[in-house]
Amino acid sequence: MTTPQRTLVIKLTAGTERPELCNQALTVAATAVAAGVPVSLWLTGDSAWLALPGKAEAVRIPHAAPLEELLAAVLDGGHVTVCTQCALRRGITEADLLPGARIAGSAVFVEEVLAPAAQALVY
Repeated sequence: MTTPQRTLVIKLTAGTERPELCNQALTVAATAVAAGVPVSLWLTGDSAWLALPGKAEAVRIPHAAPLEELLAAVLDGGHVTVCTQCALRRGITEADLLPGARIAGSAVFVEEVLAPAAQALVY
């Protein structure tokens, strides 16, 4: 019997005001994607801004991979979702997002984290 591969659901709750936290979450997400793990990255609160073109490039941390490269890796091999309420509060629409990112609400998040083979992390 084969065990289903676990999906890693990562929720980032901080924005560019906490660059190291952003880097940690995106590094874990990109590393998991590179390892072949299904990844769903949720951007909530001020991290929602990272899903817009040019926003991740503005964050630079010494001795860390650029956020835009990490985010691109997740977009390429996983899923990136911006919280519906967080997007609405910031005036962000689907048309504003990087290609491949989406906006979805708490029902979708709950469905993902309660899936039988899911592992959730919150940063």
